Amino acid sequence: MAQRAGISSRQLRDIEAGRIALPRLTTVGLLADALELEGEQRDRFCAAARPENPVAGTVPAAGPVSPPGTGPESVLARPAQLPGSVAGFVGRGIELKRLDQLLPSPGPSARDVAICAVSGTAGVGKTALALHWAHGARASFPDGQLYVNLHGYHGSDALSPATALRGFLTGLGVPGDRIPADLEARIDLYRSLVADRRMLIVLDNARDADHVRPLLPGAPDCRVMVTSRDQLQDLVAIEGAEPIPVSLLDADDARDLIARRIGADRAAAYPEAVDEIVALSAGLPLALAVVTARAATYPAFPLAAIATELRDATDQLEGFPAVRAVLSWSYRTLTPGAARLFRLCGAHPEPDLAAAVVGALTGEPPTRARRLLAELTRAHLLAEHTPGRYAMHDLLRAYSVELLIETEEEADRDAATRRMLDHYLGIACTAALLIEPHRDPITPLTADPTAVPLELADRDQAFAWFTAEHPVLLAAVARAESAGLDRHVWQLAWSLVDFLDHQGHWWDWITVEHAALRAADRLGDERGAAYADRLLGRGYAQLSRYDEALRHYQRAIEGYDRLGDLLGQAHSAFGLSWLSELRGNPLESQEHRLRAADLYRRAGHRVGLARVLNALGWGYAQLGDYPAALRHCGEALELNQQLDDAYGQAAIWDSIGFAHHHLGDHVEAVACLERSLRLYREAGDLFNEADVLVHLGDAHEGAGDRTAARAAWQRAVEVFDQLGRGEADALRARIAALAPPGR
Repeated sequence: MAQRAGISSRQLRDIEAGRIALPRLTTVGLLADALELEGEQRDRFCAAARPENPVAGTVPAAGPVSPPGTGPESVLARPAQLPGSVAGFVGRGIELKRLDQLLPSPGPSARDVAICAVSGTAGVGKTALALHWAHGARASFPDGQLYVNLHGYHGSDALSPATALRGFLTGLGVPGDRIPADLEARIDLYRSLVADRRMLIVLDNARDADHVRPLLPGAPDCRVMVTSRDQLQDLVAIEGAEPIPVSLLDADDARDLIARRIGADRAAAYPEAVDEIVALSAGLPLALAVVTARAATYPAFPLAAIATELRDATDQLEGFPAVRAVLSWSYRTLTPGAARLFRLCGAHPEPDLAAAVVGALTGEPPTRARRLLAELTRAHLLAEHTPGRYAMHDLLRAYSVELLIETEEEADRDAATRRMLDHYLGIACTAALLIEPHRDPITPLTADPTAVPLELADRDQAFAWFTAEHPVLLAAVARAESAGLDRHVWQLAWSLVDFLDHQGHWWDWITVEHAALRAADRLGDERGAAYADRLLGRGYAQLSRYDEALRHYQRAIEGYDRLGDLLGQAHSAFGLSWLSELRGNPLESQEHRLRAADLYRRAGHRVGLARVLNALGWGYAQLGDYPAALRHCGEALELNQQLDDAYGQAAIWDSIGFAHHHLGDHVEAVACLERSLRLYREAGDLFNEADVLVHLGDAHEGAGDRTAARAAWQRAVEVFDQLGRGEADALRARIAALAPPGR
């Protein structure tokens, strides 16, 4: 086999014995050739050598990613995802006592309850009860608490189990690029990671039992609390969940809640008014919260007057008459500007929004927009859950959408949607270029002048903004498509790709690029369609779906060929070179790189040329032609220095150092790799910092300096562990096998 593959017998034995845990893709390709693997078999064989991208639908053979990059002895992240507890919690003594059944017993007990199903009508306080109990019980779950709001009653916007699992896996320390794409693989990984841990999992606002089943851990020491408007009878019958129905507050508890919110003395001074408010609110905590917010905000208002206003609110919200009465009354007390903002919140694609977008929705200056937000917050029609970010209860959101449709003219609704999308697009385009300043820029659509963009100073702020707005931006792409704003669709997709790339959100990448492709087709934009196809090729390659990747790359090349677009052809050839490398075809990969280099030269695109020259050098190094590697990397370095591309230089110095090491010039290798390391650290690129540290350790070992080699590798292990990467385990084995100094 070694002879057929063209590798040494020792190398093959080391791979079989696990001493080489991560063989180079070039070696994997040679082995695939020797085994005469083709098609899907070859793809899966080569994908198995890529721990950062397991084959879709599988869990990596190295175990359930433990999490990726750590061994069984490693300590996983201890998540603490519970939102803050609700202030002024009252009553619920019976329910709290029943929830205590979730507390783990000192030893095995047949009475242990693994799941509690908390059910009740909207606004009755299910989430408040769950969070109040969960915060009090945190000490009983030392391995952490996971929480997700499933938005089960938001229709098509309900959170999918796959998305919820991504949040759980991230909280458990699994980096984005190690999260499996397939739902079943995510479930397996999640259950493996929480096995033998004592954790509390809160699944809030579930639609039904099927919504939560993929999120149940199946671990004996984990406890699950589910809240839902549904009674979850299937969960009770099949999974043995303990049902805990939550009813309306009785009159005493409702009075207690009012007294806590407005002050005991004031409540005691007007008992008849308090009783009328309790009756009109029907004991519903959400309604009481809205009423008491108005009373607390205006302490000079007599409670009797507030009760009279509430009594006069006679409209009915279907299915929730008390809520409709309270909300319509509270809405009518707003100033005209705040009332309009409340309506326009219904045009926002998500129930969570930042203060910065409010000016775009309303067309108001930022200072006035902040005052309107404060008014809605005081009225408990919005909740500021973190500084500068606001959320709306689903009933409030439903009422907001209802008022938007009833009150605002269609042209005004469309204008608000356009301003909002202009706001997100303007910031997203700026943030995208801060993350990758050498991207080919686009000309953003002319924004509405009232859509004041948020100022971002640097790459870190850009990443922070994308992270905070990630779900909103995905929803914005969908909203733009449904509104027929196809240019917004493809430009938002363009803006998102580098963030999604860095974070490993590959299915989100696929979703937005398919939307971009549809938009380009509707616009008759052949260049836009080719661009979307090219990015779909890259996305599917990251998911190890190589046939689909190849199909989209080929479509992109055909489109660019028809257009005579040399730069598009160059980018596509470069992408194909990477796909060929992943499929274990190093010679084919180099052919694509050579074609890309020629096209970049003809197109006059120096950034692309510099990057592909370095890729050519790296490819020659993988093939063992180190002089050719140095020639190409030297040319890339000279060009990059003219472009002042420090990040590109970091990659080139790494390639040059790698080649010098394999040529036996270890002193020069160390100098080059240390330069690369400094540049990557300045850029804040942890993964490439660790990768260079591995190469630096190799060079030190080659020079006979085992102490320096051990130090470099140990630092690389620390960084890989921080990132949750699988390379750490193989490196630990190398450190353990390294002979002590002096031997």
